Amino acid sequence: MGTQKSVLVCLAHGSEETEAVTVIDLLVRAGIHVTTASVESQGDLLITCSRGVRLQCDTTLVSVADQPFDALVLPGGQQGAETFGDSVLLLETLRQYRTTDRIVAAICAAPALVLAAHELFPDGNMTGFPGLRESIPEKQWIERRVVWDPRVNLLTSQGPGTAFDFALKLIDLLAGTDKAREVAEPLVLAPGIYNYQES
Repeated sequence: MGTQKSVLVCLAHGSEETEAVTVIDLLVRAGIHVTTASVESQGDLLITCSRGVRLQCDTTLVSVADQPFDALVLPGGQQGAETFGDSVLLLETLRQYRTTDRIVAAICAAPALVLAAHELFPDGNMTGFPGLRESIPEKQWIERRVVWDPRVNLLTSQGPGTAFDFALKLIDLLAGTDKAREVAEPLVLAPGIYNYQES
C-alpha cells in the first residue's frame, strides 16, 4: 500500500475558493493527507477568498515549507496568485519541488501570475485561465482543461469549472487511476469531465 501521500495547498487572501475547496475535498476523499498553509506575510490563518468565503488554514507556509509533501497546490484567484508571486519563500519552495522531482499543481491565475511570471518552469507545457493566456509564453501554452507535463512534474488547469478534472488528475498521479475512479464515481460529474470511469 505504501505510505500515505501528502499535499500542501497554499492559500492567500483572494484565492479562488471553488478551486481550493474542490481540490482539498477530493484529495481527502482519496485518503491523501492535506495541509493548508497561509502564504500571507502577517501569518493570517483565516483567509478571505475571492468571493468572500473564509477558509481557516492549518498553518503558515513558513512552518511547513521544508516538510516532505508529495505535491504543492496553488489555487487561482488573481489577488491570491499575486500574493503567491510576491512570496520569496513560496518561490524558493517551488524551486525546491522542481529540483526534487515533486509535483507542482497550479490552476487558473496561478500558472500565469506565479509560474510564468517568475520563469519557474521555462521548459514546461502548461495551461491556465484563458484570459491570462498572453502572460504564458506561446511555446508553453496548451489549450486543454488539464495539462500534465511529466518531464517537469507540472500539473496545470484553467479555472473553477476544471477544478474537478484537475483534482482527479492529481489523485491519479499520487494514488493511481483506480483511486481516481473510486473518488469520481459518486460525484455525478458532468459529461466531458474526464472522470476515470470506463466508457
